[in-house]
Amino acid sequence: MMKKICRLVIMGMLLTFAMPHTEVFAAPKAVAVQKVININTATLEQLESLPGVGPVSAQRILDRRSEIGSFKSVDQLVEVKGIGEKSLGKFRELVTVK
Repeated sequence: MMKKICRLVIMGMLLTFAMPHTEVFAAPKAVAVQKVININTATLEQLESLPGVGPVSAQRILDRRSEIGSFKSVDQLVEVKGIGEKSLGKFRELVTVK
């Protein structure tokens, strides 16, 4: 009887340790690396890849760029309809004006 109990305890321990623990054994999540985008040369698709910028806002950025020739500062994006300080804050570090 004692041997059966010992076997059951050992089997229970083995099962406990053999079960995968997803947090411990999970593969690291891929981190998306985004390059800095030059808003003076960016395509529609590149602008759409920015957080909070959809196709309409991306097209408005391109239209504004056509109107003024080129952006002198990233801060000029707030002149684009639909892009305010809050929106710009989401992607400011991802854009430049080279």
